[in-house]
Amino acid sequence: MFARKILVVEDEKIISSNIRKSLQKLGYSVSEITKSGEEAIKKVAETHPHLVLIDICLAGEIDGIHIADIIQNQFHVPVVYLTDCSEYKTLQNNNQLSEPFSYIVKPFIESDLHFVIEMALYKHQSKKILYEEKQRLVAIINSMGSAVIVTYANGCIQMMNTRAELITGWKQNEAFGKDLVEVISLVDKDVGEKIENLAKDAIEAGEFLNLPENCTLITKDGKEIAIGDNIAPIRDRDGNVSGTVLVFQDITKRKETEAQLIRNAFYDGLTALPNRVLFLDRLRQTIERSKRRNDYYFAVLFLDLDGFKEINDRFGHGIGDDFLVAIARRLESCLRGGDTVARFGGDEFTVLLEDIKDVTDATNVAKRIQESLRSPLNLNGYELSTTASIGITWNFSSYEEPATLLRDADIAMYRAKRKGKATYAIFS
Repeated sequence: MFARKILVVEDEKIISSNIRKSLQKLGYSVSEITKSGEEAIKKVAETHPHLVLIDICLAGEIDGIHIADIIQNQFHVPVVYLTDCSEYKTLQNNNQLSEPFSYIVKPFIESDLHFVIEMALYKHQSKKILYEEKQRLVAIINSMGSAVIVTYANGCIQMMNTRAELITGWKQNEAFGKDLVEVISLVDKDVGEKIENLAKDAIEAGEFLNLPENCTLITKDGKEIAIGDNIAPIRDRDGNVSGTVLVFQDITKRKETEAQLIRNAFYDGLTALPNRVLFLDRLRQTIERSKRRNDYYFAVLFLDLDGFKEINDRFGHGIGDDFLVAIARRLESCLRGGDTVARFGGDEFTVLLEDIKDVTDATNVAKRIQESLRSPLNLNGYELSTTASIGITWNFSSYEEPATLLRDADIAMYRAKRKGKATYAIFS
């Protein structure tokens, strides 16, 4: 086994010589004795000793304590202070001497010196292993794609990885020791309420808790980010909760994709109006609502644009599409906020008028639509206009299915076309 190198920093020649003999007798390697602090730093850099024995009250401009600080903090070499009884009494309140096995009082016997050195080396090695494990754990956590925040049992932040810093806008040194709710401001968008204390909730539940479906993080600079994942209690070997770990991801893109999928499923890609699927769903809900209220009336208008085929054939599909988009905006402008206009397909549109007094409300909307459509549209230098044939049905009888109601509105629309177009007809 190799002899571990020890650098002795002692300015009294006789004491330093005796220490060298004792160390060599104990099996350590002592190449030379250093008398000053400045020289000690130089020797540490050159020889890389395993440990430094240093007189705590060196003569010179820099004392042993300051030299030891440099050696320990910059070179990461353990230090054992040499002190006599008088010096120890003067310096016993010093933080360096409060550490176990950090000093030895002169004069000492070899067995005590050996014990203190071995314990100091053991402590240093243990701290080194612990530090390396901590750094390895930090590296693993920082390499994760998710944000990770660890709290103590009291809910105060112990650490956060770089992904958490990036998403929240908080740096770890800013967030350390703060209550989790100070750094992680969360809102449940489904109920519009702030989530008060996730760490406390997880500790009380004793198990991991998923974040709400529509959970929003308010960042340090006030930006709102949709996040998802969970928080879980951390348990020690005895099963006692020592803290919590919050893991989350920025799911903004996922939410946008979901919203787009929903939009594609329920809205027309050209006009951005509700499509047939969404219209039928709203109509079904309206029918169910009317069953619960005897005084609840609604109407459906089925529109077919007159002469749209000629516009498409003459000016092309590009102008035809622009024309449909402009018509959709005209139709929206003729309705109340709670009503629904949908593109049913091609040049066919449907309108759902809810909570009306009688069929007169529906005919008034039909007239308003006809009047709006008469105003020409200027598209790509062309002045275009159209009219519509409109069929109207309302819940004068007990409709059970949306399809039946739409069939009757469609029949009324064809009656309007046979009457000469640009008009409306009520199904009866």
